[in-house]
Amino acid sequence: MQEQNAIEVKNVSKKFKVFFDKGSQLKEKVLFRSRNKYEEHVVLDNISFEIKKGEAVGLIGHNGCGKSTTLKLLSKIIYPDSGSIEMKGRVSSLIELGAGFHPDMSGRENIYTNAAIFGLSKKEIDARVNDIIEFSELEEFIDNPVRTYSSGMYMRLAFSVAINVDADILLIDEILAVGDVNFQAKCYSKLHEIKKNGTTIVIVSHSMDQIEKICNRSIWINKGEIALDGKPIDVHAAYLDQMSEKRRGALEKGNTKSKGLETMNRRGTGEVRISNISLYDDSGRRTQFLLSESDTKVVIKFKCFKSLINATIGICILRDDGVRCFGCNSRADSYFLNIDSDGEISLLFEKMNLLSGNYVLEATIEDEAGNTVDYFEEAIKFEVKSERKIKGVNWMDYSWQK
Repeated sequence: MQEQNAIEVKNVSKKFKVFFDKGSQLKEKVLFRSRNKYEEHVVLDNISFEIKKGEAVGLIGHNGCGKSTTLKLLSKIIYPDSGSIEMKGRVSSLIELGAGFHPDMSGRENIYTNAAIFGLSKKEIDARVNDIIEFSELEEFIDNPVRTYSSGMYMRLAFSVAINVDADILLIDEILAVGDVNFQAKCYSKLHEIKKNGTTIVIVSHSMDQIEKICNRSIWINKGEIALDGKPIDVHAAYLDQMSEKRRGALEKGNTKSKGLETMNRRGTGEVRISNISLYDDSGRRTQFLLSESDTKVVIKFKCFKSLINATIGICILRDDGVRCFGCNSRADSYFLNIDSDGEISLLFEKMNLLSGNYVLEATIEDEAGNTVDYFEEAIKFEVKSERKIKGVNWMDYSWQK
């Protein structure tokens, strides 16, 4: 193993048996042998990568691509069918928060048990226990049985143990949404701190924003193979492009099967179809994470199957709890489109002025008579960050007077 590396994965493959209808009892296995038939599913196919000491790396990809399996292999929960994995130093895993916690033991007792699983001696735990309790913000409840904790309290304690064991390598799987907003901010700050101190971090997440906040490198796993390895901004853009192409292909395929668009999130006559919606920040970078105080461009691409005269395009922005935040359409602005070929249209927001939160954008195309040609619900989800630490939906400029 090279001296500068913390992790080396060489030609690793992993497959699982997928049973069609496996019997659970001996009697069923004997009498109904046909139920024991299975097929082998290759999850990872001869992948190799190296991670240097102190590097923070994100693993991305669609569900079932093999990224969580990779993390479990690194944590030695499971082992590869072929290939080798070498790791240097103490490993802490945030794959299953609270694994090893006993519900009838107190929070304090579980700290000792869980930290021991990570390889700490009692003397080392004694030196850290107060920091763990303080970080979890559970001082008032630390001597109560864990079974009396809410799920949020349980996760806080587990997270606090895992990131306070002075690990050389930290493995994280989709569990950064711990506690309230303030506690999440503290978690991010702690991760930046341990990264600065030289800890190697590997994160599996569907949130590009989480990875871009912490990692300086991303590995995109696709169908069990490494599709791309590089800077997060470049890898994520390529990944989002592929997801958009897949969605566009599915939409086009669906259009050939029926004239209309009656699906779970689409409706309309189908003469023109919205094929893709993208968001761009003020630097021209495609993203789903926007700053409230910056310019944002919405690009709507469409495919034309039948010409439209004086068509209208509109959008609606909703908060993730369903609150309608904004809506506009080209008809209200006396801006009409003649659509006779595939194309796109852009909408520029000079400061979106939405406050921090998660939002959904929907889009519609109508014909000259106002009939719905395509309505795309939940076309794209995005997150907004605002410097203003207040609650609400959007910001309005104001001034105090007396």
